[in-house]
Amino acid sequence: MNLNSYPPVNVGLLGLGTVGGGVTRVLARNAEEISRRAGREIVITHAAARNLDTTTANTAGMKLTGEALDVVDDPEVAVIVELMGGYEPARGLVLRALANGKHVVTANKALIARHGNEIFAAARATGMMVGFEAAVAGGIPIIKAIREGLAGNRLEWVAGIINGTTNFILTEMRDKGRDFPKVLAEAQALGYAEADPTFDIEGIDAAHKLTILASIAFGIPLQFDKVYIEGISRITREDVVYARQFGYRIKHLGIARRDEQGAQLRVHPTLIPQQHLLSSVNGVMNAVLVNGDAVGQSLFYGAGAGAEPTASAVVADLVDVVHTLTADPENRVPHLAFQPDALSDLPVLPMESVETACYLRLQAHDRPGVLAEVTRILADRDISIEAVLQKRAKPSASASDVPIILLTHSVREQRMNEAIAAIEALDSISAPVMRIRVEPLDSD
Repeated sequence: MNLNSYPPVNVGLLGLGTVGGGVTRVLARNAEEISRRAGREIVITHAAARNLDTTTANTAGMKLTGEALDVVDDPEVAVIVELMGGYEPARGLVLRALANGKHVVTANKALIARHGNEIFAAARATGMMVGFEAAVAGGIPIIKAIREGLAGNRLEWVAGIINGTTNFILTEMRDKGRDFPKVLAEAQALGYAEADPTFDIEGIDAAHKLTILASIAFGIPLQFDKVYIEGISRITREDVVYARQFGYRIKHLGIARRDEQGAQLRVHPTLIPQQHLLSSVNGVMNAVLVNGDAVGQSLFYGAGAGAEPTASAVVADLVDVVHTLTADPENRVPHLAFQPDALSDLPVLPMESVETACYLRLQAHDRPGVLAEVTRILADRDISIEAVLQKRAKPSASASDVPIILLTHSVREQRMNEAIAAIEALDSISAPVMRIRVEPLDSD
């Protein structure tokens, strides 16, 4: 193939921050390799950023502007790469680009999770393509793997460590016995967490990604508002220690399951067996475990963030776009893996109907009969206990308080909610009950 016989594809970049700089470097460094894969050159000809003076990206030869609309409306640009983040103005700019007949590549998981249904509908109406591989798990090609590589499977569940910040914090708490606030401060100092870490530590970032994974795995519309979300800010180093004594590690997981009743979409701290593959995923790394009826379990592991890992996914989407420039829109891989008119109306189940085993940590007054009261409350609701630990009081606690740690068998969430409320109402319980759900992550 003579690459010179095909004109370059002009790309307009919105955002010249960390990822934007990574994209410029990867495209420049691997230009020949990328052109050989794509069949023509891919060139960033236009770029927009709020503050052009602070960017470290190589912008040589680019037409620069502080107004993103200038790039979106420029007729010379064939593909828009949106790396601004957030909901607005990103949503408006993406819709404008599609209306202008431009393909879009984005790393914006919040945008896709909340507005993806609208964006994909607009893309279909104009015959455009939206690539979003970089929106989930950084450099791990998990979107393409589920959407194409596992297309022959009925996918039963997906579980993943999909936020590097929370994984770093939990790893440090486990390996070094450190408290959550101190590790969070270090994560911020290292650049792993934002000054306002809410999206990371309270699970919102992971929920955005899980929304996307569940849609392409199960063929359902994007439904971020139905994801159950719980963060890690209440996890203590004691919880990490007690989990280890039971043979588990605590990981912050996004979990999507389906059965005949509906789909579960949930993000929360989770006890998983120490010997499980996901237990060995440490630091800021990400991993996604997918269970299909034909393939069984497949693990996808790699860097979930960072300039060049994310740029790797952005460039892969650009190559895909170039491959489909001359393809009939009806013959492209659907955005959510399934044909748009064949998406399922499978309901998303409320958290109250989900069944999991549970770890419970109670702070109780040290007096006879407390454990009997607790076990009676559980028994009255048909909740079976698998194991019990009763520890000495912590030096910081009241001399009369002791921790009691219970591990239950699988129970419906609603029953456990009722049991926890009844336990907390006991005058012998001095603090709110800490609950962490338990997942074996087997192939059932």
